[in-house]
Amino acid sequence: MRLLKLLPLAVLATSLAVTAPSMAQEDKYLEPVVKEAGKINTSAAGSQEKINKMTDQIDNKLQQFKTINKEIDGLLVYNAQLRKQIDNQLKEVDDLNKAIDEVSVIERQITPLMLRMIEGLKQFVELDVPFLPEERSKRLADLAGLMERADVAPSEKFRRVMEAYQIEMDYGRTLEAYSGLHTVGGQERDVDFLRVGRTALIYQTRDASQQGIWNKQTRQWEELPSSYRTQVTKGLRMAKKQLAPDLLSLPVALTD
Repeated sequence: MRLLKLLPLAVLATSLAVTAPSMAQEDKYLEPVVKEAGKINTSAAGSQEKINKMTDQIDNKLQQFKTINKEIDGLLVYNAQLRKQIDNQLKEVDDLNKAIDEVSVIERQITPLMLRMIEGLKQFVELDVPFLPEERSKRLADLAGLMERADVAPSEKFRRVMEAYQIEMDYGRTLEAYSGLHTVGGQERDVDFLRVGRTALIYQTRDASQQGIWNKQTRQWEELPSSYRTQVTKGLRMAKKQLAPDLLSLPVALTD
């Protein structure tokens, strides 16, 4: 009975004796493996870090690519708009070139027209009531000189001609008084002239002793009776803004 009990203990001891060296040997063989595994893990961690950096770089590049694509899209729209503007500007240039060609033709035609207008205005002034003779003659002389100047644009010349016509038109609806010299009784005297539109041109001496009127039919100055003295004086004061506007009793024209 004791032999049966001791036998398992002996076997167990033998087994332990055999197992102990085997585990030490296994540790000896596993240690390099563990080291290599550690190296692999370290390398894997480094690789993963590189992969993460590369991933971040790719994400950044992708974001930059998307941003650049948006800028390109915006530039394409902007360029398309600029192209439309350039096309419109080119069309305007063509229109301007055509207009310039037409202006050259018009300029050649308008210069003779302005010369005829000035000549017509000159004849009109000569046949008109002889008020402000020096001022009107100077205006015509200035226009004639202006037409000979090369440094003045045709548009400015035409404006000045039309301005002269406008001034002459305004004379027909205004009341004016101005001073000047006039031959009265064979003597040159200072007088006041009263112009009532183009209806009447009257003079009166400074002492109001004499007055006369321009006769359109005879184209001569004729003396007015003293009965018109008050009305002429009144008209002169009205023209000089010294009296409020009022009715005047003046002769329109004298006939034989």
